[in-house]
Amino acid sequence: MRKIQTRASVIYMNLAVILPIAFTILAVSACGSDTSTDAPNNISVGQITWSDGDSGEISNTPFRLSDVDAPETGGVGSSFGGADCEQERVKGFLARDFIVSLTAQATISITANYGTDRYGRNVVDLNADGIDVAAAGIEAGHLKPWPHDSNGNAITNKPDWCNR
Repeated sequence: MRKIQTRASVIYMNLAVILPIAFTILAVSACGSDTSTDAPNNISVGQITWSDGDSGEISNTPFRLSDVDAPETGGVGSSFGGADCEQERVKGFLARDFIVSLTAQATISITANYGTDRYGRNVVDLNADGIDVAAAGIEAGHLKPWPHDSNGNAITNKPDWCNR
């Protein structure tokens, strides 16, 4: 019985991810937009909102950028999403502002989806008008590399944003 519940929850989670993206693609197609120039693995997406510099929602579906870390914006010492120091928090808001400005008027594509993380977010690679969002954030100094293995486990320690 437990296996059936687990499979059903996996199917439900996959549908919760796929359906909003599929509806967005259908809506764009219905408007006569030509997506034939997209690479075969690219999926153009709808509205994107950012909660911080490395995560947010695409068409109301939570996501996280793959293999990068952004400084936290939550209050220092908060149990979830809290910064380790005020310096990290300030950097977090700058990172979010950078990512928002990079993607605000851009055509966003999911170039890879690695499944969900422990918080139920899709772990993805994104392009904004053909620019790798994570790479642009790293190059600008707002994100740091934080590689994970194929099981979603961090290969290195979480980056330090407090210069300790």
